[in-house]
Amino acid sequence: MRSAAQFKNHPIHPMLIPFPIAFLIGGTVADFVGTIGNRPGWSIGASYPLIAGVVTALLAAVPGAVDYFVTVPPNSSGRKRATKHAIVNVSAVVIFIIAIALKSWPPREASAIGLALDVIGACALTFGGWLGGTLVNRNFISVDHRYANAGKWKEVHVAQSAAQSPEGAAVAKADELKVDQMKLIRLDDGTRIALARTEQGYRAFDDRCTHRGGSLADGVLICGRVQCLWHGSQFDCSSGEVRAGPAKEPITTYRVEERDGEIRLILHA
Repeated sequence: MRSAAQFKNHPIHPMLIPFPIAFLIGGTVADFVGTIGNRPGWSIGASYPLIAGVVTALLAAVPGAVDYFVTVPPNSSGRKRATKHAIVNVSAVVIFIIAIALKSWPPREASAIGLALDVIGACALTFGGWLGGTLVNRNFISVDHRYANAGKWKEVHVAQSAAQSPEGAAVAKADELKVDQMKLIRLDDGTRIALARTEQGYRAFDDRCTHRGGSLADGVLICGRVQCLWHGSQFDCSSGEVRAGPAKEPITTYRVEERDGEIRLILHA
């Protein structure tokens, strides 16, 4: 899914994470060289890249938090992985802060405990980075993918009360989407609904794949079927029935109507 924290469609979080990785790993190496190689200047100087690493890590965490709460699909395997990613990286930063504090100020050579904390922090940072890479490469978080005639990613925010009213809530212009294009509807209660235009007209259904919770609005739509990008499950856009696994359960579909040149989502019975 396209990152919510982005600049000109380029996700910000991946742009920032190389800095804390370089500073913190570099500071750890400098600490070891200084201590083991009897080069106190290296160990003392290591404090500065370590401090820079903590500061840049906190900066990178801001857009990361935005994507965690807005971009990563809720109730999904991706959200669980993102939670681990956040916990591990925050733990790594805390460990490095303790290691820096043990060196006092002005900084002195690292103690055995300080070096051990450096290593633990570097290992945690590496594992956190591995989880982050999996989020991008397997869960497509912050990936604004394209397929034939998919169009640009679109979202609309709608009040649940409006969608539950007899007339429903306007979620798109009648000509806004072309056949096989989709957009994401976000209700103010956190519900996510995919709006799709098929050859038979507009359809609306849960944005959540019933297999691992992947976003269907971020999937591929063709011939009245939507396919989740995470593991390939396919669903019928009209009935919600599973057309190809590994998903076993159907998705929920919703009523949509075209009125006065608008597509309206109607959630009431």
